[in-house]
Amino acid sequence: QVQLVESGGGMVQPGGFLRLSCAASGFTFSIYDMSWYRRGPGKEREFVATIFSSGKYTNYADSVKGRFTISRDNARNTVYLQMNSLKAEDTAVYYCYAYRASVRESYWGQGTQVTVSS
Repeated sequence: QVQLVESGGGMVQPGGFLRLSCAASGFTFSIYDMSWYRRGPGKEREFVATIFSSGKYTNYADSVKGRFTISRDNARNTVYLQMNSLKAEDTAVYYCYAYRASVRESYWGQGTQVTVSS
């Protein structure tokens, strides 16, 4: 059974930091590209960051560049999102996403809430 379980969300003040984790099981994590998406209140789901299966390539949305860092540990089947200098507009439910282009397989996590507020 495929599972993506996010954790690490919570409430933080502007300028603060959080580290999200996404633990994967039920599929071969090391061959999937992994991404984070988010959906803010009243907004569409949007791309945040991605990391290729090898971990050698990453890409970020312009809104988070320089503040967020995506990483992965293939030995632990886990992908991370380090979020620094958080802003109110980063408030959203953050989702983990696994994708394997060669077979067009993808999986979503259930999401974790991040609230940035003073």
